[in-house]
Amino acid sequence: MSNKTSSSPDVSKPVIVADPTKGVKLDASLVAQPFRNEIKAKVEAMKQAGLEPPLLVGLLANNDPAAKQYAEWTGKACRADGLRYELRTLDEPIDVEAALIDANEDPRVHGIIVYYPIFGQEESFSGSSQDDYLRDTVSFKCDVEGLCHTYRTNLYRNVRYVDYPSNNQKCLLPCTALSVVKLLEACPGCYDSSKPVGRKLEGKTVTVINRSEIVGRPLAAMLANDGADVYSVDINSIYLFRGGRLHPCHDETPESCVRKSSIVVTGVPTKNYRLPTEWIQKNTTVVNVASFKNVDEESLLKIPGVVYIPMVGKVTVAMLERNLMRLYEQFHSPRHPLDASSNNMLALQEQSAWSLRLQAYSAAVLTLILAMQLVKH
Repeated sequence: MSNKTSSSPDVSKPVIVADPTKGVKLDASLVAQPFRNEIKAKVEAMKQAGLEPPLLVGLLANNDPAAKQYAEWTGKACRADGLRYELRTLDEPIDVEAALIDANEDPRVHGIIVYYPIFGQEESFSGSSQDDYLRDTVSFKCDVEGLCHTYRTNLYRNVRYVDYPSNNQKCLLPCTALSVVKLLEACPGCYDSSKPVGRKLEGKTVTVINRSEIVGRPLAAMLANDGADVYSVDINSIYLFRGGRLHPCHDETPESCVRKSSIVVTGVPTKNYRLPTEWIQKNTTVVNVASFKNVDEESLLKIPGVVYIPMVGKVTVAMLERNLMRLYEQFHSPRHPLDASSNNMLALQEQSAWSLRLQAYSAAVLTLILAMQLVKH
C-alpha cells in the first residue's frame, strides 16, 4: 500500500542489479537519500516563503538503549535536513500521557513520536497494554509513526485517505513498514511499476517472519494491499493475507512458506534466531528489519541472484521525515485544505455579513420613506 505521489522520488527503477552467480547487498542509504533531498528542498521553499519548518516532538521515558539511540538518530537526521526536533524526556512513565496530550494540543507541534517501550506489555486500566493505549492517544494529525487507531484500521481495511469522499488527505503508513516497501520498490523483480495501484505485487509470494504490531502485522497488510500473497509467520501461528482476506494456515510451516517466497522479511528481535539459508531460493529478496541479524550473511550471499538488505534504519528515518512533512502539508500548513467545519464557519460568516448588509439597506430605505412623508406634511 504505497502512497506514491507525482512529487515523490522516482523509485520505479531498481537501484541495484542482481548477480546471477551470487548474492548482492543493497545499501539502504541509496534509497533514503532521494527522499531526504526532497525534504530538504521543501524546507528550503518554506524558508523562502517565510515559514518555519515542521516541528517534531519526541517523548522518551525509558532507559532502553535502542530507544535512546533511535531518538538520537531522529534528532540528528531532522536537524541535518532542516527540520525542527525537540526531545522531551520524562522521568516517570506515568507522565507520558499528560505530555502526549499537551503535545497533541500544542499548535506549534506538527508531529509526535513516542519512543517505546514505555510500559511494555504491562496491563493497564485503559486496555490490554498501556503502550497500546498511548499509541492510540496520539492525534492522527500528529502521528508521524502512522500507528494510531485511525491509521491502523484504515490500513487493515485498505482505506488510503482520511477525508473520504474528497480524497485529498492521504493516510500515513508506519515508518518501518513503509521503509521496507520503498526498499522493495528499488529492488529488481519485486514491484511492477507498469501495473496499477493495488496490483504492483500481483503474482508475488512474500513471507514476513514476526507479527509485531509495529512492523510485521502492518507490513504484511501493506504488501497484501499491493497484490501479493503474504504469509505472516509468528511463534504459534501462520496466516495468509490474500485479496483482502486473512486465512489461517494449519498445514504450512515457516520452511514451506519461505521456500515458496520470492521476498522474505525477517524481524525477530533476538540474537539467537537464524533463518536457515537452505530455505532461501535463488533470486529471492531478503530484508532484515530486526536490530539483530536474523540470517547468516556469508551463507546467504552465496545463493545466486539473492538481493540482501541487512538494515532499513536509514530509510525508516527518511520515511519518518516524509510523514512529518505530509502531516504539516495536510493538517498544519497555512494553505492546507479547509475541512468541513472551516467551510461551515465561512458559510456562517458570509450569511452573517449578508444579513448585516440587508439590515443596513432596509434601515436606509425606511428612513428615506419616513423623511418623504414628513416633507409632504
